Order: sequence, then structure tokens, then C-alpha cells
Amino acid sequence: MDGLRLTSARLVPEVRLFLAEDPTILWARLEADAGHRISAPYWATAWGGGEAVARYVLDAPETVAGRRVLDLGSGSGLVAIAAAMAGASVVVANDIDPYALAAIRANAKVNGVSVGTLATDLLELAPRDVLDNHADVLLAGDAFYDDDLAARALPFLLAAARRDALVLVGDPGRGRIPDDNWQVVKTYPVTPMTGEDSKLTVANVLTPRNV
Repeated sequence: MDGLRLTSARLVPEVRLFLAEDPTILWARLEADAGHRISAPYWATAWGGGEAVARYVLDAPETVAGRRVLDLGSGSGLVAIAAAMAGASVVVANDIDPYALAAIRANAKVNGVSVGTLATDLLELAPRDVLDNHADVLLAGDAFYDDDLAARALPFLLAAARRDALVLVGDPGRGRIPDDNWQVVKTYPVTPMTGEDSKLTVANVLTPRNV
């Protein structure tokens, strides 16, 4: 597609992704093609939280090796692809944006890994059912970029951890994850983005504490 280029995120050079040359121009082009308003193409950017979780999984493959992995709000598929490269037995990338699902499939193919896709809004389901059907490990690379989404995702992920799932999330410091519920596993430097993220220079990988 015009407006995308095959490149790599700075923290994760092992993974190649089709990313937007200019996300705003890409969004306008997609809306013109669709003939109606569509969600912003979050899938066409490698976000700091996702880069951090992907880097951590590749550096500590024992976290996912031989296990079923679900990547919540997968976007480009960066985290899911890293999990597959690190030896996960099954990887499912979840996103409700159909453009994201197409991007995930394209990105998985170019990286030579197998990643399933799931369009269901999993935050509407009981964590028990999601874990029983899909995963031993839940990864969320950058699922807290607005207040409403964070308010839905955080209780879901904590409930999954209470059911003995390994939960790892990425957070570039937007201030939506309560410190008393989460602990830092690893911190990475990230390239500042635009808008709200313009002053964010590090991203943490977090896991629930005392669940």
C-alpha cells in the first residue's frame, strides 16, 4: 500500500514491519478509500510500549517459549511476532481494527512466523474464558493510550494474572497505570513520538504485583 514502508523499530531490529511514512497522510488516504470515517491507523506505528515488550520477550525468550501467547491490542503485530520468534507454541494477535488484522498478517508473513488473528473485543469477556481458550501468557504492548481503554484493560489484565497467567505490559509513562498494582521488570529508552508522546523517552515493561 502507498504510504507504508518496510522497516524496523529502533529497539527491535530483528522484526520488520510495514509502517506509515506519515500516519496523518495515511489516515486521510484510508478514509478517502473507505468513503467514511475510520479509526486512526495505530497499527502503522511502532509504539514505545510495544517496542519495549517485544525487546523484552526476545531478550528473555523463556517467558514465552513453549507457551500459548495472546497479544492484546496487537496493532502492527510487533509484540506477537517477537513472541513467535522467541519460541511461543501458539501466538494469537488480538485487535478489533480490520486494518490492523491485515497488517498483522502481512507483517507476520514477511518475518516468516505464524501468528493467528482474533477480532473479538476480549475486554468484554471473562478473563477465565480468554485464558482457557487462548493463552497462558498475556502481552499488551501499548494498550493504555486513552483513559477509557486503560479503565477497561487494567482490571482485565489484573484478573488474568490472578488466574496464574503471566501478564506483561508496556508503558511509556503516560501515567495511567497505578504504581501500587504493577512493578517494573525492565526499562528501555525509546524514540519520542509526536503529540501526547513527544516528551516520553523511556518505556517500562510491567507485570502485576501482589495479585
